[in-house]
Amino acid sequence: MLSPTAQRSPSATANAAEYLTFRLGQEEYGIDILRVQEIRSYEQPTRMAHAPEFIKGVIDLRGVIVPIVDLRLKLRCETADYTDFTVVIILNVGGTVLGAVVDAVADVVALPAEAIKPAPQFQGQVDASFVRGIATVGERMLIVVDIESLLSGSEMGLVKSAATSA
Repeated sequence: MLSPTAQRSPSATANAAEYLTFRLGQEEYGIDILRVQEIRSYEQPTRMAHAPEFIKGVIDLRGVIVPIVDLRLKLRCETADYTDFTVVIILNVGGTVLGAVVDAVADVVALPAEAIKPAPQFQGQVDASFVRGIATVGERMLIVVDIESLLSGSEMGLVKSAATSA
């Protein structure tokens, strides 16, 4: 788990943004740290009828009903079992609080804007519209995700309305 004393890159400069890195299968992703509210261990959510498969259900987080999205299913990654490392990243996306299930959280890195290279565009079933770019952090390739693009749209709108009426 990420501790309050997590290592931050010493190269943090005024034009660098910080990203929380996490794993989905063998891939490493990064999301804007400003969207992250907290990181929690995975707990089985209450299932919602007629929800898309990637929406695992909802939890009650201190009086707020929070939809839980399994990013492994949303991004069509290989799905693994839930382990002790599986966590839920509680995010604030467009004024909506939701949880994202990931295999593990790694660290926080500072990336200057020029370090994020455009992602290649693919034809076919891969939807890269949510990928902001690719960055290299040491020996690691990091897929920088535009979490607002990924977790918006009609299916998430259905979740918002279902969660608020629950």
